[in-house]
Amino acid sequence: MFPLKQIKAKGSARSQIGIREVRDDILILPGNRYRAVLAASSVNFELQSEAEQDALIDNFQAFLNSLTTPIQILIRVRALDIEQYLENLTSERAKEEQKIYRDQLKHYSNFIRKLVSGNKILSRRFYIVIPYENKAASDFNIAKEQLTLEQEIIIKGLEKLGMKVSPLKSLEILDLFYSFYNPALAKSQPLSEVIIGKTNELNII
Repeated sequence: MFPLKQIKAKGSARSQIGIREVRDDILILPGNRYRAVLAASSVNFELQSEAEQDALIDNFQAFLNSLTTPIQILIRVRALDIEQYLENLTSERAKEEQKIYRDQLKHYSNFIRKLVSGNKILSRRFYIVIPYENKAASDFNIAKEQLTLEQEIIIKGLEKLGMKVSPLKSLEILDLFYSFYNPALAKSQPLSEVIIGKTNELNII
């Protein structure tokens, strides 16, 4: 369980989004509201043949009809940290013993620098948010069991569309919010269980 440190300042981001804690891979919100989050890959519709597109549309329709709960689709667009990638290439080049491979890494690094010069390279990540709400009761085990069942239905449905889907773990859910509200800090100090364990509470937003 990862409790979130209380923030007393009025108008804080945390008070606006109303997060209580993350427990056993479940996001807990005030008012007996629970959320599971799935990470999903994308499907390039335009590159498929007409027959494949028709089949994909039919499968997507069947998927929507199979849903027993509303879902939220989150598409997150972020600028890639190319500098960190280039630093990793430099480190690999320094460890490489063969001159031919060192030269190739150097040429590749120069190519990447020219490619991204003056341009931002964007990445897109896709998430499915599954809700469970029961204002009459606050049994976490019941909420988790229900969300697990819904996850299985949704994962099977999306896999039929050719997508890869996986539930986010507690740390990954926290990291999602952490990088949303502290993007600069997330780059210099990536979230980890070690950091959380040292403080026993996390002020991510």
